Amino acid sequence: MIVAIGEIVWDIIAGKRLLGGAPLNVAYHLSSFGLQVRLIGRIGNDELTDLTLRHIAGLGLPVAGIQRDGELPTGRVVVSFGKNNAPSFDIVAPAAWDAIEAEPFLNDSPQPFHLVFGTLAQRFAPSRRTIRSLWDQADLLFYDVNLRPPFTPAEVVLDSLAAADVVKLNEDELQQVADWSGIPAGPIAQRAGRLCNRWQLLCLAVTRGSAGALLVTKDGVFEHGGFPVQVADTVGAGDAFFATLIEGIIHARPWPQCLARANKRGSYVAGRPGATPPMQDFVF
Repeated sequence: MIVAIGEIVWDIIAGKRLLGGAPLNVAYHLSSFGLQVRLIGRIGNDELTDLTLRHIAGLGLPVAGIQRDGELPTGRVVVSFGKNNAPSFDIVAPAAWDAIEAEPFLNDSPQPFHLVFGTLAQRFAPSRRTIRSLWDQADLLFYDVNLRPPFTPAEVVLDSLAAADVVKLNEDELQQVADWSGIPAGPIAQRAGRLCNRWQLLCLAVTRGSAGALLVTKDGVFEHGGFPVQVADTVGAGDAFFATLIEGIIHARPWPQCLARANKRGSYVAGRPGATPPMQDFVF
């Protein structure tokens, strides 16, 4: 069982509403691999409630772990795009996913399980406590840094790095997190290696947009230049990459294969609108 916990949001892109949130996106791709997945999140009792549940079910994900909040609204994020199609996010706060409770899951928790989590859902204390209450119970902790200032401060990131086994971040995030970790300036691969050693990680993945990605592991550094793609939007491409990396680690694939497969799926998603496009036609 893989448990993905955190934000469930409606991304507003060019006036269109698309259901998203990194944990949901990762869960979708993991589920499409045939893995058993549980999504834990929280939505409001508002005009988006039924629509959200229908969309989650339509993605093939179970809705039993989706909590309801009587006061806070369902999450919304306005997404815009800048240089090189890099997205920026205007995130509504607070939202229902800021108040995720542990008890519904802990009362019926699967054993064993792996945990997928991020930084953003830890922005306020209730959800942060819930996420951290699961750290000691999970076999492997998969952490996607996803910096979203001002909601992702250094102390939350460093605490999460100390707990994690596998970490994914992009090139800009690597530089910021390396600075926070006291890693000296240097080439990307060198800083990534030192960061991996500093936090004793099983694997550190650094995505580099059109330049592909690299993995740092105890077996060495692996690089892949990526795949050419006509970008539709980049929202969710990193989540597809991370889910594929997780699938590879769980199935003990060789590191170069893990990286190539993750890059290929991430590129495929970047070439299609939205974070959870149909994947029936995708092949490795």
